[in-house]
Amino acid sequence: MAYLLSVLFTVQIAGYDFTFRMDPLSYGVVVKQSRSKPDFEKFAIELVARVFGYHAQDNDHKLLAAVSNKHLMGDGLVNLTQAMMENLQNLMLYNVGKTENGVREWKQEGLFNFCYNIVFRADYLSLFGTEPAKGDQEKAKQYDRDHSDQIFDEFRKYDRLFPRLAYAVLPPKEKTEAERLKRMFWDLLSMVKISNKENISGWVSERQQQMVEQGVEVSMQNRYMFLLLWASQGNTGPSAFWLLLYLIRYPDAMRAVLGQIDKILKETGQEAKAGGPPINLTRDMLLKTPVLDSAVDESLRLTAAPVLIRAVLEDTTLRMADGREYTVRKGDRVALFPYLSAQMNPEVHPQPDTFRYNRFLNPDGTRKTYFYKGGQKVKYYNMPWGAGVSMCPGRFFAVNELKQFVFLMLSYFEFDLVNPDEEIPPINSSRWGFGTMQPTHDVQFKYHLRF
Repeated sequence: MAYLLSVLFTVQIAGYDFTFRMDPLSYGVVVKQSRSKPDFEKFAIELVARVFGYHAQDNDHKLLAAVSNKHLMGDGLVNLTQAMMENLQNLMLYNVGKTENGVREWKQEGLFNFCYNIVFRADYLSLFGTEPAKGDQEKAKQYDRDHSDQIFDEFRKYDRLFPRLAYAVLPPKEKTEAERLKRMFWDLLSMVKISNKENISGWVSERQQQMVEQGVEVSMQNRYMFLLLWASQGNTGPSAFWLLLYLIRYPDAMRAVLGQIDKILKETGQEAKAGGPPINLTRDMLLKTPVLDSAVDESLRLTAAPVLIRAVLEDTTLRMADGREYTVRKGDRVALFPYLSAQMNPEVHPQPDTFRYNRFLNPDGTRKTYFYKGGQKVKYYNMPWGAGVSMCPGRFFAVNELKQFVFLMLSYFEFDLVNPDEEIPPINSSRWGFGTMQPTHDVQFKYHLRF
């Protein structure tokens, strides 16, 4: 990959001048800048109104951060981790047994679709609730499997339209389809329907209660639920695909991660076996996976490409790390694109195009946090979750999901690419700026139970 050397340049997009800062050593002044100058919320408000039909309320960002801190990180992850485990196993282990003659049956499908489908559906059920059992648990589980699969199909239709919708360049026919899908999700996620579910997450229920207390119109509450669905689903499934694909294509990484998983299972007296109890993967167990943590970070470094944008509310002078100063005008946008300037920068990360599962590990197995450019320490060396006020509040839950999914896949299944020599597909560059990128095409893989 050719590396872009300019430290700062300006381009016009959708009628605005965007000034991109390409030196990761100069990121701090934008990330930490006062709200009275480059401001994140103004741009975000415009975007969510266009793509979700939601009109922001006062303190939305503050209230979401509070409820996310409570339910999507730390001890708040205990309940969600358990819910995800149950839903992942309900979806992953259904109808993947042996054939009539007892031979393990290989199943085949696209790896991207498989990962996105399973992670989306388990996440949706864990956050927005499951079907009430009403005395028939198996029937309720079957409904959840079928219903979540239908929702995923509709979500993917919207997902494909999302980049052009965000840039306001959809042609009339697709714009009509986007409106149909939005209205469908507003109805599906209406609090009237969600309230009939069981096991609704505290993240969803408490955020909805906050909106009731704010006096937010019911129609806007429903639209906000669609925003929460997208925020929680749009990147995790694709991230699971890339992580699993890199592990398949790099056997040393697969062996290292699988070795750590086997060690944790033995320490907790668990084993994936025919007729045995399901694996119970707790939050505490997920805190003991430094090798997997590094593989997750490395996969995100290679595939997560958000653009961090601030609206300039008054003429502002931005100082670069080398001492140079540049003035940006009121009404313009300041943007950071860490994918090119930090994550794929060969000065920060040698051989940046190569997946190195231990890149974020120190020799003693602890997390590596020191990276340098030109002899100077780079604070913002990997930014898949954004930074500052725009940092993803659900990042800890998202990482948890990725680790749970990979942990279960490696515990329960044997799998490989149908064509073992198939190269990792290129990224779809049309999705640059919207988080985790997606491949230009899917790759076929095969899998069966280990036992």
